Amino acid sequence: MSLLTKLPAIFVSPSPPLKNYFRILRYILPYRGRAVASVTFNLLTVVFSLFSLTMIVPFLNVLFSQERNYSFMPWTFSAKVLLNNFNYFLSEYINIHGEVEALSLISLLVVFLFLLKNLTRYLAMYFLVPIRNGVVHDVRRDLYAQILALPPGYFTEERKGDIMARMTTDVQELEWSIMNSLEAVFREPLNILIFLVTMFTMSPQLTLFVLILLPLAGLVIGRIGKSLRKKSAQAQAKTGELLSNLEETLGGLRIIQGFTAEDRVKNRFGTLNRQLFRFMNRIGRRRDMASPLSEFLGALVLTVVMYFGGRLVLGANANLEPAEFIAFIAIFSQLIPPAKAMTTAWYNIQKGLASAERVYHILDAPVAIHDPLSPQQLPNFVQGIRYEQVEFAYRKDESRQVLKQVDFEIPCGKTIALVGPSGSGKTTLAELLPRFMDPDSGRILIDGTDIRTLRLRELRSLIGVVTQESILFNGSVKENIAFGVDEASDEAIIHAAQVAHAHEFIVAMPEGYETNIGDRGSKLSGGQRQRLSIARAVLKNPRILILDEATSALDTESERLVQDALTRLMQHRTTLVIAHRLSTIAHADEIIVMQQGQIVERGTHTELLARNGVYQRLVELQAFS
Repeated sequence: MSLLTKLPAIFVSPSPPLKNYFRILRYILPYRGRAVASVTFNLLTVVFSLFSLTMIVPFLNVLFSQERNYSFMPWTFSAKVLLNNFNYFLSEYINIHGEVEALSLISLLVVFLFLLKNLTRYLAMYFLVPIRNGVVHDVRRDLYAQILALPPGYFTEERKGDIMARMTTDVQELEWSIMNSLEAVFREPLNILIFLVTMFTMSPQLTLFVLILLPLAGLVIGRIGKSLRKKSAQAQAKTGELLSNLEETLGGLRIIQGFTAEDRVKNRFGTLNRQLFRFMNRIGRRRDMASPLSEFLGALVLTVVMYFGGRLVLGANANLEPAEFIAFIAIFSQLIPPAKAMTTAWYNIQKGLASAERVYHILDAPVAIHDPLSPQQLPNFVQGIRYEQVEFAYRKDESRQVLKQVDFEIPCGKTIALVGPSGSGKTTLAELLPRFMDPDSGRILIDGTDIRTLRLRELRSLIGVVTQESILFNGSVKENIAFGVDEASDEAIIHAAQVAHAHEFIVAMPEGYETNIGDRGSKLSGGQRQRLSIARAVLKNPRILILDEATSALDTESERLVQDALTRLMQHRTTLVIAHRLSTIAHADEIIVMQQGQIVERGTHTELLARNGVYQRLVELQAFS
C-alpha cells in the first residue's frame, strides 16, 4: 500500500466545505494582477516590520553597553549576522558622532521603517478591496445568471424565500466572512513564514519548540470552528424559512386578514424568529470566543517560550546570547498577532463556508435546458408544428406520467385548442413548445426540425405567451408593454395597447404610459393586468401564440373586448389555445380533448358535439354552471 493511501483524507483531497472555499477563491483569477500587487506589498510590509524590530534591539544593546568591540561579518541569510553587523555599524557611528547623534539617527530610521511598513500595508489593502468586492460581485452575477438559466420546474421544489436568502444574505455572508478574511489569508502566512525562518536562524531549538506548541493551540481552535460552520448552516437555512414565510405573508395578506388568521401566521413567524434568535446566539458566542481564546493560548505559548528560552540563556551550556534572546522574543511577540488574525479568519471562513454550500446548491444545479453544441438554422416556419409521440413526467423516478404518447399537428396559420379537466396535461404540452422543459421521449418539430437542435433564443423569439396569471413587473406601463422588445417606439407601444383594448384605461391613469403599476401590477384590476399582458404579446408580434387561459381573469365586458382583440391578433398566426371557457374556442380550426395525459377526442366544435362524448359533457357542465 502506498504512503498516499495511508494519509488522512484531508491531506489527499479537500473536504467538500474546503473544496467550496477553493472554488470561491477561483473567482480571484480575473483579478490576479491586483492579487500579485497585494501579495507583494504584504511581503514588503513583513520585511519592513522585521527590520524595524531588528533595529531596536541592537540599538539598545550598543547604546547602553560599555563594550562595543564588534567586527564586521560577511553577509549571509542569518539573523545573527544581521544583528552583529547592525551592532558593528552602530558602534562605529557612536564612536565618530557620539551617542546623542546615534540616538537621533536610529530614531529617524525606526520612524522611517514604520512609515514604510504602514504605507505598504495600506497599498496591500488598496489592491485587495477591488478583489474582495469583485469576487462577491461575480458570485452574485453567476448566481443570478444560473437562476435565469434553470427551468421553471426547478423552483417548484424550492421556496422562493430560501432562494432570495441564498441570493442576498448568503452572498453577503461570503463577503463578510470569507472575503474579509482574504487580507489575513494573503498577509498573515507571509508574516508567520518570514518570522519563523528568522527565528530558526537565531535559535533552531527554541523555534522547533514553538512549532510544536502552536499547532496544538490551533487544534483546539479548529474544533470549535468546525462546530461554528454547522451552526451557521442551520442559521442560514432558518433565515431562508423566515424570508419564505414573509414572502408568503405579503402575497397572501388579503386571505390572512379575510380568514382572521393573523394570530396563526404570527405564531408561526414567531416560532421561526425565536429559532433563528437561538441559532444566532450560539454562533455569536462561538465566534466571540475566538479572540479571547487565541489571546490566552498565545500568552500561554509566549510564557512557555520565555521560560525555556531563559534556560538556554542562563543554563550552564548556554548557547543563546541575551541580546539574541531579546530579539527572538520581540520577533515571536510579532508572530502572535498574525496567528491570532489567522484564527479569527478561520472562524469567519468556517461561518462563510456554510453560506458557500448553500450558494453552490444553486450554482451546481443541473441546467437541463441548454443550447445544442451544433445548432441548426431556424426554419422559415411555413409548414407547422408537430408533437410526435411525446411523453413527460415531472419526477423521473415516478411511474405517473403527465403526458402519454401525445401526437398531433398544428398547421402553420391555424388555431388548435386544448380542452379538458384540470391536470389533464394541457399546460404541460404548451410549456414544452418554448422548451421550458424537454419531453422524456418523443419530440416536437417545427417544419420538420427538432426544436432541441435550435438555439433557445431563436426558438423563443418565434413564440409569444399570454398566461392565466398576468406576470407584470414593478415599473411603468410603457416598460411592461415593451418588456423583451429592444428599442420599441412609442407609436408601436400605443398601437399594441389599442389592439389589446388597454389604451383607454392607460391614458386615464395619472401619468399615462409612464404610470408605475406597482409590484406585480398591484395598482391595476385583474382585467387591466391581463390586457397589458396581451399588449406585451402584441408588441412582440410573434409567429406562434400560446394563450393559456388568457381570458379567464376577465369580467364579461373585458372578456368580450379582449377576445375580439385576440381574434384579430390570431389571424395569420399559428396559435395554441388552452381554454376552460369552451365558448371562446368554438371557432378553432381543431379542438383536442385531453384526459389523464392522453388525447381522447379531436375535431371541430360541431364535430365534437355530434359525437356526444367527453367534449359534449364538458359543454353541458358549463351550460349549467
